[in-house]
Amino acid sequence: MSLKFVSCSSKTQADCMRALSVFFILQIFVTCVFAQATNGRIKGIVKDADGKSLDAVTVSLLKNPDSSVVSVTTTDKSGAFSFEKIADGKYILSVTHVGFTNWSKSFDINSSHLSVVLNDISLVSAEASLSQVTVVGKRPLIENKIDKTVVNVDASPTNGGLNALEVLEKSPGVTVDNDGNISLKGKSGVVIMIDGKPTYLNAADLASYLKNMQSNQLDQIEIMSQPPAKYDAAGNSGVINLITKKNKNNGFNGSITTSAIVAKYFKNTNSIVFNLRQG
Repeated sequence: MSLKFVSCSSKTQADCMRALSVFFILQIFVTCVFAQATNGRIKGIVKDADGKSLDAVTVSLLKNPDSSVVSVTTTDKSGAFSFEKIADGKYILSVTHVGFTNWSKSFDINSSHLSVVLNDISLVSAEASLSQVTVVGKRPLIENKIDKTVVNVDASPTNGGLNALEVLEKSPGVTVDNDGNISLKGKSGVVIMIDGKPTYLNAADLASYLKNMQSNQLDQIEIMSQPPAKYDAAGNSGVINLITKKNKNNGFNGSITTSAIVAKYFKNTNSIVFNLRQG
C-alpha cells in the first residue's frame, strides 16, 4: 500500500483532518485483517464412554487434505486441550490414546469461524470395537512421564525432511516465533540442551543451529516445564533437551555429507562428523 501525503498549506484544515482520519481507519483495518489471519483457537475435552476425563491423550492438529502435522499437544488431568494462534485454513483434529480407537474431525478456521469448541469428544474402548488386538513394537509419538514429556521424532512420518526447529515447533507446549525465539507454555527464556548439555547460544545463533540440524539426526525431544533438581533451569521457564542419535559402531568412523543447490544463487552445505568409540 502506498500513501501520498499533501501539505496542509494547500488544503483547508478540514480536508487535512479528513485525510488523516481515512489514513488511520485504513491502518486499523489492515491491522485487524492480519491479526485475524493467525487468531484461530481450538479447544476441547476428551472423555471415555462413561464420561470420565482422560489424561495424557495425544491430540494432533493436521492440515487438510495432506495430513501434515501442524502441532501436537496432550490433555491435562481434566481432559482439556487447546491450540492457540491458528492460521486460516482447513484442518483435521486427530485424537489417539492407548486402548481406545482413534477419533478425528475436519473443520475450517476463517474470519467468520475463528473458534472451535469440542467439549463432547468421547473415545470408545478398543475392546468394544475390535475382536482381537495385535501388539506391535512401535514407540508412540508422545510419552508422558512423571517429570517430562518425551517426543519420539521417528514415530511421525511427517517429520521426515524437516529441520530440528520445525520439529520442535510442532512439539506439545512449544512455540517458536518468526525470529526463532523459543517459548514453553507461553514462557520465554527456555534452556535448550543437546544431549543433556547446555548450548550457551543466543536466540539467533540457536535458531540458525537448529535450522541446520535435520530431523533424522534427532532421536527424542524431552520437554520439562518443571525440570527436576539436577537441571539448572535458570528460572521457571523450563528445559528442552534434544537427544541426538548416537553412532554405536566401535572404533574410529565418520561420515561426510555435501549438497548443492543451483538457483539464482549457488548454495553449498557441507557436514563432517567423526566418532571414536571404545567399549
